[in-house]
Amino acid sequence: MNHRRTTVVPETTAQRGGYFGRALVIDVTDGSTRVLPLPQQVLRDYIGGAGLGVWLMHHLAPAGVDPLGPAAPLAFVFSPLVGTPLTTSAKFAVVAKSPLTGFLTDALASSHFAIAGKLTGYDAIVVTGRAEVPSVLFVDGDTVTLENAAAEWGLSAADAEASVRERCGRSWRVASIGRAGERLVRFATVSHDGRHAGRGGLGAVLGSKNIKAVGVRAATKVAPADPSGVLAAAKELRAKSFGAATEKFRELGTLANLLAFNAISTLPTRNFQTATFEGVENLAAEELAELRGVTRSSCASCTIGCEHIYRRKGGKKVRMEYQNVVAVGPMCGVSDPDDVLEASARCDELGLDTISAGGTIAWAMECAERELIDAPWLRFGDGAAVLRALDEIVEGSTDLGRLLATGSKQAAQVVGGGSGDFAPHVKGLEMPGYEPRTLHAMALGLAVNARGADHNRTGAYEADLAGDLDRLDGGRAHALAAIETEDRAAVMDSLILCNFLRGVFDDHFAEWAQLLRLVTGWDVDAAELRATAERIVLAKRAFNLREGWTPADDWLPARLLENELTLPSGRVAGLTPARLRTMIDAYYDARGLDREGRPPVTS
Repeated sequence: MNHRRTTVVPETTAQRGGYFGRALVIDVTDGSTRVLPLPQQVLRDYIGGAGLGVWLMHHLAPAGVDPLGPAAPLAFVFSPLVGTPLTTSAKFAVVAKSPLTGFLTDALASSHFAIAGKLTGYDAIVVTGRAEVPSVLFVDGDTVTLENAAAEWGLSAADAEASVRERCGRSWRVASIGRAGERLVRFATVSHDGRHAGRGGLGAVLGSKNIKAVGVRAATKVAPADPSGVLAAAKELRAKSFGAATEKFRELGTLANLLAFNAISTLPTRNFQTATFEGVENLAAEELAELRGVTRSSCASCTIGCEHIYRRKGGKKVRMEYQNVVAVGPMCGVSDPDDVLEASARCDELGLDTISAGGTIAWAMECAERELIDAPWLRFGDGAAVLRALDEIVEGSTDLGRLLATGSKQAAQVVGGGSGDFAPHVKGLEMPGYEPRTLHAMALGLAVNARGADHNRTGAYEADLAGDLDRLDGGRAHALAAIETEDRAAVMDSLILCNFLRGVFDDHFAEWAQLLRLVTGWDVDAAELRATAERIVLAKRAFNLREGWTPADDWLPARLLENELTLPSGRVAGLTPARLRTMIDAYYDARGLDREGRPPVTS
């Protein structure tokens, strides 16, 4: 059935000060819209991005809502810095209740979609309901249109994006889902320009609404309060971004961490059974760059250029970075670079979060090894098995594929047999490429983070690796360090600036406050931004509490608390339940939470 439904909303007008002061809420069931005012105090309290996103979830998501139900909102949230010349500022957040964890999830991504989306005239675009047929949603200033997506359904996200822009024009920017999102795989991504808002199943939420893609086109302008001041700050920040703090990302990308982390026994291998990988040299950035490297690339409005493009078999290209190499490489025991490149590319094409895909498959490999599941072909080190598992997850044609599509937490509940003890997740979100037993501040950050086991919301590994703390002897100092990095992430994720830029700031909160002053005209200072960071962190925790969080959710897999590692130095690395409990209690105390981890205000 062909259909086209257009709705006209109040006219957009050019603004000054970084904000439009409103969100557009679209019910794709019938194409109806409403404009939600965003008072200045709300914007000042939550800034934008992930911060404003959690405010929207508190106000628009019914308590206990099914993440894949029509009533569940999915928000594309912009920030006051989007559209300015500040480097790495062309970013947006996608925020929803996660179908993988049942809690809040907020993913960030960079592309021209952020700029065009902001310049539709809204600080956020929120999608609710469920379209009658697979559809593409278009937002063009004061016009919202739903069109049939029959031509795009079944395509990869990249091909769907190309198809939409081919029929509508190159002025449109498009975010879309792949087949994983269509089939409601619980760790499906939202993709755009080859990049992904990846964690927590946001692609499944969009797919549950029968929306294949969202197209946005700039229709207005928003100027900073102090244009000349912003331009001067942008020039200074650009110069700093070419310094030593970002050099390794520019030269080798995040994959440069692989050999370093292996050397200090913090590289998750074979589902966290060990922390070093004997085949690591085959996958190292230095090796891949020489044999298969093609070029470097940058996100929109970025001067760092950390993306590295590699050539896989057949000549096709794929973006590679540390986390996806670890997930489908060492975590699954795979050392063949062709297999790892192909598996990472397959995740991109299917629309899967590589970290959750690799972690879930690694868990299944161990289950098969222990004969808890009947899959004799699924073995550590077999790259072809990883590819087969990825296809079965998305096709849903086998019992195993349907099981793995739910993620390691829910799959372990089905399989039983003690498999939950080695399911590599926190709150249902699979673990990233860091070994908690040898990084105790990071272990705490992963355990207590509202999103689950995510490295981008808690950069506590910085404290472990800086040398000021003993990374194998966690205590109160590690808890305070974890809070500091979590607060920094909350502000950066709301402004929004790239995490890789954090090393160029000398006084983070003061310098960020200055950028916000120049854009908005507010008299914000470092102290206010610190309070804002805490407000955002506690608002995320309050949302999760509303959705069923219990103190048991702030914990780590049993394997990481029961099995020790012997390091090359001879030192034994272990993280006992008592030590983790001590750090969590210290975190709760410093955050002003009660002994059960509950914030003083839950709404």
